Formats: sequence, structure tokens, C-alpha cells
Amino acid sequence: MKVLTIVGARPQFIKAAVVSKALRGTPGAREVLVHTGQHYDDNMSAIFFAELEIPEPDYHLGIGSGSHGAQTGRMLEAIEQVLLQEKPDWVLVYGDTNSTLAGALAAVKLHIPVAHVEAGLRAFNRQMPEEINRVLADHASDLLFAPTELAAENLRREGIPEVRIHQVGDVMCDAALFYAAKAEAESRILEKLGLKSKKYILATVHRAENTDDPSRLRAIFGGLMQTAADWPVVLPLHPRTRNALTREGLLSDVERALCVIPPVGYLDMVLLEKRARLVATDSGGVPKESYFYGVSSVILRKETEWVELVEMGWTVVVEPLSAADIAGALRKHLGAKGSNQCRPYGNGQAAEKIVTKMLSVRGGSDLGV
Repeated sequence: MKVLTIVGARPQFIKAAVVSKALRGTPGAREVLVHTGQHYDDNMSAIFFAELEIPEPDYHLGIGSGSHGAQTGRMLEAIEQVLLQEKPDWVLVYGDTNSTLAGALAAVKLHIPVAHVEAGLRAFNRQMPEEINRVLADHASDLLFAPTELAAENLRREGIPEVRIHQVGDVMCDAALFYAAKAEAESRILEKLGLKSKKYILATVHRAENTDDPSRLRAIFGGLMQTAADWPVVLPLHPRTRNALTREGLLSDVERALCVIPPVGYLDMVLLEKRARLVATDSGGVPKESYFYGVSSVILRKETEWVELVEMGWTVVVEPLSAADIAGALRKHLGAKGSNQCRPYGNGQAAEKIVTKMLSVRGGSDLGV
């Protein structure tokens, strides 16, 4: 079985690392790794491959940034050429990026079966590019690997046949369990920054809906700066966010008030999450990673795909409309703990389940397609 894996952004590198490890340990399975280049600088890409021990990509497409249409179109064209050359048995895509959509579309048009990891997530906001990507990828896929029962139910409600839906747990749980000890042993980020465990707030901001909207950007960073008067706030600064802060004339104020650092590698990020008192983020994946490490979060968005975290009390969603709202939410939830009565994301065996299912299915013929 030849599996062609398509990745392009940091969250996908993490998810692919544990599945690739399972593939490499499976007799009869061979992986061809394609990196679209969606995240293309060393801090956003190469260091992740090294730390996660992912093999060098067989193909690096070097697509880089651009508008959604231009970037997706260039990826679609380049991935199609790779598929024609490699003729894989499966194309494996992750999450909800433009790389995900381009990979799924290129494969399905060539009648190559598609497997989608992290299927069924819904924010029910069609204004989000990620929501469109994940919905289209799901409906183009032959195997849909849902991380939770709610994600699987979303797929059923959309009319996807039961034979294609497999609730396997969350590969991010696999990664959290596997890499946490490595981060503790190897990362020196806390010493480097002079931080004490559980004595700081970690913040990440990168989502276009926040960086491209001046009022939301000001609300978020106004709230973070207010909070920083009492608690150190560590901010690994995404390039898009740096540009937005510069555009609005906020960068110097933010750099004075917060502990602003460049984007960090995966192991440093794991340790920053694990040792934080609280996490404030607009990321899709960071609230879930924080939960795996027993750290609560405040989500700086209107909605979240991780309804289970809200229901268990591990996160709260705060739409970034005012600095006072954000500062109040951060102060209120410092040190808060949710329930551990259920484990909605599985037990760290998702990658093995994914590989086993792909091996057991002979492409679309076993799925009624």
C-alpha cells in the first residue's frame, strides 16, 4: 500500500508525525510525503520536521503564501502532477487548510481514494475559509477519520454513508502523549525566557478574522496588555500578526507590555503550553493541546469546533469585541480546571487505528464508490 501524505502547515506536521510513524512501522505500507510549502520559513516548517523526526519530504512544492484562490489553485496543479507520477493507493490529508482542500480535490478528480484525518469538525460558520475547506474535503473523501463522536455525528447529519465514517480518536492526543516527555527533557525555553512554571499566560494570535479586523486586533491586544500588568504574557508572534500590529501602529506598545518572541519549534511550544497557568488563543489546535496538558484556555473567537472542551469546562469562548471583556475572561479563568470524567479524544491510539483501516480497505471498491 502506497500512501501519499499531503501537509503544508504546522498543525498538520504534528498530526502527520504520529501517523507517519505508524505507517513506517507497518509491513506492506510505504509513505510518500508531500510538503506544499504553505508554511515555508524555518521556524514555521523545517524545525518542526527535525523535532518531530519526520522524514524529509519526498516532494517540496514551494507554493508559499498568496490569496486563497491563487494558493489553492497552484497547489492543485502541482499536487496533480505528483499524483500522476506516483500513482498512490491512498491520498492522506489532514485538517482544514488550503493544502487539505487542494490535496483532496486533486486526488478525487484522478479517482484516487482520499482519507481525511480530523474529519467532521464544524464551527457552523461558513465565513471561515477553514470551514469551507473541511466540509469540501469531507465530502470528497472515501475514509473519514473523526476524532470524536460529535464529529462523527456531524458527518452522519450531512448524509455521508456510515461505511466511510470511523471514529478513531484524535491524533493530537497521540502526539501529546508521545512528545510531552521529549519536550520536558530537551526544551530550555522557560530558562531562556526567565519564566517560572504556572506563573505566566501563553498567548497565540494568528487567525485572519482577528488580524485583518482592526477592531478585533485592538480588542485582543488591549486585553492582553491589561492582563500583562498583573501576569506575564508570552506571545510567540506569528508573521501575519506582526504585520497587522505594524499596520495599526501597535507593535511597539505590544513589545513593551508583553514577552514577545519569534515563532517557536514544536517542543518549545509543548513546554510553554504545559507549564502555562492559562492559554489565550485563536488557534484551532492549541486549546486542545492545552487540555491534554491539564491547562485551561480562553478562545479568542466567536465559536470553536471543540464543543467538548467547553462542555467539560476546560475552555471558554470570548468573541474579541472589547479589551475589557478579554481581560476579564483571562483573570476569571486563571488556574481554572475542567472535568476529567470523560475522554472524548481517545486514548492515544488514533494513528494505529487509521493505518489499520486504510490497510483493510481496497480503495473505493470496499466503500460503495
